[in-house]
Amino acid sequence: MAEFTMPSLGADMDEGTLLEWLVAAGDQVHKGDPVAVVETAKSTIEVECFDTGTMSELLVEPGTTVPVGTPLARIGPAEERRPARPAPKTPKTPKAPKPPKPPKPPKPPKKSKPPQEEVKPSEITEAPEPVAAPEPVAAPEAAEVAEAAEPSPARVPGHIEAGPLARHLAEQSGVDLEAVHGSGPGGRVTRTDVAHAAAERAGAPSPRTRATPLARRLAAELGVDLATVRGTGKRSAVRAADVRHAAHGPSAPAPPPPAPAPPPVRPSPAGPSDDRTAAMRQAIAGLMSRANRDIPHYYLSTTVDLAAATDWLHEHNRRVPVGERLLPAALLLKAAALAARDTPGLNGFWTEDRFTAGEGVHLGVAVSLRGGGLVAPALHDADTLELPRLMAALKDVVTRARTGRLRGSEVSDATITVTDLGDQGVEAVFGVIYPPQVALVGFGRVVDRPCAVDGLVGVRPVVTATLSADHRATNGAVGARYLTAVSRLLQNPEQL
Repeated sequence: MAEFTMPSLGADMDEGTLLEWLVAAGDQVHKGDPVAVVETAKSTIEVECFDTGTMSELLVEPGTTVPVGTPLARIGPAEERRPARPAPKTPKTPKAPKPPKPPKPPKPPKKSKPPQEEVKPSEITEAPEPVAAPEPVAAPEAAEVAEAAEPSPARVPGHIEAGPLARHLAEQSGVDLEAVHGSGPGGRVTRTDVAHAAAERAGAPSPRTRATPLARRLAAELGVDLATVRGTGKRSAVRAADVRHAAHGPSAPAPPPPAPAPPPVRPSPAGPSDDRTAAMRQAIAGLMSRANRDIPHYYLSTTVDLAAATDWLHEHNRRVPVGERLLPAALLLKAAALAARDTPGLNGFWTEDRFTAGEGVHLGVAVSLRGGGLVAPALHDADTLELPRLMAALKDVVTRARTGRLRGSEVSDATITVTDLGDQGVEAVFGVIYPPQVALVGFGRVVDRPCAVDGLVGVRPVVTATLSADHRATNGAVGARYLTAVSRLLQNPEQL
């Protein structure tokens, strides 16, 4: 039996808070499926499963903070639930053709032609079978077969599919589990089913809206009524992103009139969002301080002529619909990824006093978060993506980074990171390497500069590309080759 543990989602992560489970005990899971939402000091991340099987037991309750490596759940073999299904009942469907047996009734009359007409009781015992078959059995039996295929496990006499927590809650509430309809997989009775049954038994209103702990906390902070929010989580549970959307959308309730004047006059004590921002900045500060102290950086820069790239981009965007147009960032990222593939010494990790090349070019993209945070999710195999797909992947990952919907693999396996501060008006950026990576690429703002080309001076669009690299893994010659490759690719955009 395998264990699903709190993963390390970055070099700066020592512990994480389990916000919600995306699966229940008894669910089948596959490698790569998101199974839980974890909050770190920097962001909220969906964590994938690393095994295939059945979630046998959930060990940690939502809202609990545990160190990295702590077991969160146990995963058993995928086949362990199969015997519980009374599959043999399905073959009984061929009993449906039994109705054609009505031809047998004519035989008894032949035997009983002379005096045995009074012995019609034998016919009566056989008659109910064909009588019941043509009328109710024809239509209902198809429905019964369809129903039996789904909740069949719950129909096993004397056996109720329910977890220990659900059974304990039923005991406390005096609820008979046999009378509860299970809404879980295979008719399994969940805690929510027991809570509903207990509320009905006590004549109380239904339990409150299904929502994650983080969603409830945000709803209280933003003044959002959870009952009016449409949940997008499992079994329509309301998630934090749903609350944020409701708070900024038309469905959010109108804020109460600003009766108390103190808030604008005197600053209120730091709330949860302020605490989170402070924790995020503290985590980033600790990691960057360690990186700057432990990694012997060297820095290089070059100015890249973007005249050919700009012309190519304008021509491409003129031919395609508005939704498929590319931004200059797509060209810069693709050039950075292809150059990293050609310079493998900069694409990988420094661990255990040696360099390990990355398996593919997983390009980390620095994304600034609201409130001052920073994450660098990875665009997997960026060197193999065509420009339109790379542009779509960039939009998707930036949106999910800012709404707390990143996945664990996207924040833990980037092989080289790119930071683009051109939209902030910066002309050059020299970044700090994100360990255990060994390089960070920076792009500034595209500006028009006077340049001498073929002996003539003209004004051309240029960008400053920089490289921060780990001197333990490479030297300046390797870094120079990398920036030369970036410049060559951007001046020949048809190669991207």
